[in-house]
Amino acid sequence: MKFINTRNPNQSATFREAVLRGVAPAGGLWMPEALPVFEDWDSLLQLRWVERSEIILRRFIGDEFDQDAFAAAIHSALDFPIPLTQVRRGLYALELFHGPTLAFKDVGARFFAHILDLIREPGTPLTILTATSGDTGAAVAQAFWQRPAVRVVVLYPKDRVSELQERQFATLGDNITALAVEGSFDDCQALVKACFNDADLSARHGLTSANSINVARLLPQMLYYAEAVAQLHKQDVRDGIVIAVPSGNFGNLCAGLMAKQTGLPLRALVAATNANTTVPHYLDSGEYLPQTSIATISNAMDVGAPNNWERIQYLFEGDIHSLRQALRWGFKNDADTKRSIRELMGMGYLADPHAAVAYAVLEERLGLCETGVFLGTAHPAKFLPVYVPMGIQVPIPDALEALRKRPLLSKEIPNEIAAVRQALENC
Repeated sequence: MKFINTRNPNQSATFREAVLRGVAPAGGLWMPEALPVFEDWDSLLQLRWVERSEIILRRFIGDEFDQDAFAAAIHSALDFPIPLTQVRRGLYALELFHGPTLAFKDVGARFFAHILDLIREPGTPLTILTATSGDTGAAVAQAFWQRPAVRVVVLYPKDRVSELQERQFATLGDNITALAVEGSFDDCQALVKACFNDADLSARHGLTSANSINVARLLPQMLYYAEAVAQLHKQDVRDGIVIAVPSGNFGNLCAGLMAKQTGLPLRALVAATNANTTVPHYLDSGEYLPQTSIATISNAMDVGAPNNWERIQYLFEGDIHSLRQALRWGFKNDADTKRSIRELMGMGYLADPHAAVAYAVLEERLGLCETGVFLGTAHPAKFLPVYVPMGIQVPIPDALEALRKRPLLSKEIPNEIAAVRQALENC
């Protein structure tokens, strides 16, 4: 399958080329040339998680790789469960935080790391430059930690990620460099894009991206939407399935929309944001007005200019009417989020702040006789500053507790491209 530049449909790339380039020319993003429609979803949904995932990914990109090596990469990358937990009748949480860094980003980051071993020439030096609002940095750093001939540089907004999120990527050392930027996540994204647009810098350091702007991060996120539907089918829930997606950079929602367009039996997807309302405002008004990001307690969603919205626009050919038919949407502020956390606790379920936003919007948008699923994108223990003032006790996994004893190795830099260039030269 070919991949097309969202800003120039005449420019195409193989999957290998798209992964290594990261960003398409002129700042565009890579998207599949055409989404296949699967006529065999009924049989696919009866397969186990990893077996189904291998078949789906093979249909997009498998013809570029040795079959055995490709299968081994997928089985190694996706070696953790994706449980669907019933919260109450007609409402479920799809828990995406059972991977090594306790966040949904493990799905894409681990696949990216394993597939990159098949793409690049052995021993060829590579620098992965990525921005994070919290969980991406941890997942990418862990996936590539101590891998030969690969270094990872993580940019993150200083004082805008939780302590344990920061420690997951800023205490590793070795081939991992963490840069705390005096600015927002949007600033970090802009710095990363500026580096990729510098052809000399990019070539000299072998730059590629592991953000959701990289198609290798995007494609595997389709897989757990299928897993949610498969688990519901086993419970004889087959119609009226609606999945709510906590949305910041909108790669996760884009993957869900792509899965739906392949024929996955979903009635609708719900775009749920926090106080960063660029996309809900657009869907309500038709005006797309990126804004300066606002800091919230659901920090991974603090994005005012979401990169992946361009992909969604491309997917729907800029037709807002079709997009409105495929989506439901809404937003919640911090007070709403805390109220939702308590509401879910009253049902016996402890949700992270992002899941709580998705749940709250889902409750407003779910119709009669529909079954709702909200994505649990991270373990609640990664957000202790939210729960402590609320008087809520959160069990801390041993892997997170151990991080508190490790020193921070991050470097603080100003919000300037020159500072990032210098860091790339020195690390």
